[in-house]
Amino acid sequence: EKALPPGATEQQLAALREQVELDYLLEDIPVLIAESKEGISRAGKIVKDLKAFSRVDSSEQWQWANVHDGIDSTLNIAANELKYKADVIKEYGDLPEIECLPSQINQVIMNLVVNAAQAMGAQRGKITIRSGVEDDQVWLEVADNGSGIAPESLQRIFDPFYTTKPVGQGTGLGLSLSYGIVNKHGGHITVQSEVGVGTAFKIMLPIHQTATA
Repeated sequence: EKALPPGATEQQLAALREQVELDYLLEDIPVLIAESKEGISRAGKIVKDLKAFSRVDSSEQWQWANVHDGIDSTLNIAANELKYKADVIKEYGDLPEIECLPSQINQVIMNLVVNAAQAMGAQRGKITIRSGVEDDQVWLEVADNGSGIAPESLQRIFDPFYTTKPVGQGTGLGLSLSYGIVNKHGGHITVQSEVGVGTAFKIMLPIHQTATA
């Protein structure tokens, strides 16, 4: 702190106060601008993702695909996210090919697997991917032994922008968009969870599309 010169007037005091506040602002403004730019960028990406998912995907055609091949390729892409968090166990049934938009089904699997990995605590966890056939549908399950989801959150997890992750670590769109993709395929997605025990998402998808988009 600087001592005031002898005989300092009220005007000198006011000028000194303004100078101190100016220095503070000059230091603070670049930080505020940087934070604002980061926020704008994040909001822009959310809007871009929403626009991409809200229109019909004209670049991909409905086709017959092997779901297990899609899961395996998705796990390869997510390998870095998984390798320090959990072991992946595959319990695949004997599935027929299904009529679908393969890349969109892969996006759903990616979201569920990454969410499962992020639900792990300090201890290395386990993610189990199961599949099977039920009448004219196939089912896929992604189960983890992570932290689980509280009952009050479980009712809202498919709502757009709802997230239980810390600020800046999730848009709250992943499960909402996954729900939309499964619904577009004429299927449905359900969840069971217990706090401290784990979570299991189950997807039912028709083998044949009766009214494809």
